[in-house]
Amino acid sequence: MSSIVSAIIVVLAYPLAYFLALSGTKRKYILLLLLIAPFLTSYLLRVLAWKVILGDQGVVNTFLFWTGIRSPEHPLSQLLYSRFAVMLVLGYIWLPFVALPIFVSLESLDRRLLEAASDLGASRLQAFRAITLPLSLPGVVAAFFFVFVPTLGEFVTPSLVGGATGYMYGNQIVDLFGTGFPDWETGSVLALFLIGVVAVLTVVCSRFLQPQQVVAD
Repeated sequence: MSSIVSAIIVVLAYPLAYFLALSGTKRKYILLLLLIAPFLTSYLLRVLAWKVILGDQGVVNTFLFWTGIRSPEHPLSQLLYSRFAVMLVLGYIWLPFVALPIFVSLESLDRRLLEAASDLGASRLQAFRAITLPLSLPGVVAAFFFVFVPTLGEFVTPSLVGGATGYMYGNQIVDLFGTGFPDWETGSVLALFLIGVVAVLTVVCSRFLQPQQVVAD
């Protein structure tokens, strides 16, 4: 689930970051501020808001009832307490984190390279494939790890909107420590394994991605 969420968010965030960085609009920093504005509110409140949106009597189902697509006796119950709900909410929560490093990578791109490609007869698509995408890959890789590593141990969001089908690795660790009959040995093993996985991923990321690559050509 972490891999799927990370990949989908990167694909969705790249066009957004591309527009903000290379569109030339004078309001790009205002738009960037609007992008990160949700961080001014509580993480828990943002997750709980999705329960209101996706619930049986929530915004989505109410709209379906109003339009006659669904009857009140048969709401779309799979919207909440499912893998879909977990992935949707995680995508919403982490989208700004993914867009920011890609934006920084694209913002530092040397525009003269694009102008030279245009002068040599390259189309916008060819310039993107040959120049923009390769030079922005460090930001893309950083963005992927920014969301992938934290969601590996996520347990708050699955607990609130996941239900039985949205159960993740972090929930297992929490349950082993927090039940009436805790299994500290198994919980400790799982927690140490997760720390090891995160450590390996961090080393791999730092090995193939130097910090200056994200902010400079």
